[in-house]
Amino acid sequence: SSIYQAHDKGIKVHVWVDETRPRNQGAKLTAWELGQHGIPHTVIADNTGGHLMQHGQVDLCIVGSDRTTRTGDVANKIGTYLKALAANDNQVPFYVALPSTTFDFELREGKDIPIEIRSENEVKYMEGKSNNEITNVLITPEDSPAINYGFDVTPARLITSLITERGICEASEAGIIGLFPEQA
Repeated sequence: SSIYQAHDKGIKVHVWVDETRPRNQGAKLTAWELGQHGIPHTVIADNTGGHLMQHGQVDLCIVGSDRTTRTGDVANKIGTYLKALAANDNQVPFYVALPSTTFDFELREGKDIPIEIRSENEVKYMEGKSNNEITNVLITPEDSPAINYGFDVTPARLITSLITERGICEASEAGIIGLFPEQA
């Protein structure tokens, strides 16, 4: 990842790690991985990113991608779109780091990317450790329904650049094809 490479080259980095609800992958996995690599980080509530950007505490955003269209729209973990909007509003560069395997050259637009709806239990229950045991705790009223979209789509217009193993390019068909001419 670009964060690990920067850190390994001696560039000072500090990562604001979103919890990444409802699965809390950021709080559990990303924070653990960064800590294992010795990268300074702080876990934040998902909705804190915009506040930090407003107050000049974010130099740039780097997110991943689960699927990217040939025109540069990106599907990633739910909440990515809101981070891109906040970054755009606060003139914070917004990068997507992705392996070429996430490009779907058959899709032109993000609206064509199917969005998974996951189990409502991931929203209604929180997993945590109590007395050295992992347990699930209901955090909503039992009868309240929940919906759990797994991903959202960030339009290319909000993305500063795409970072791939072949180089960095504009989030556009021309930029992507420039790195992947075999897909023209």
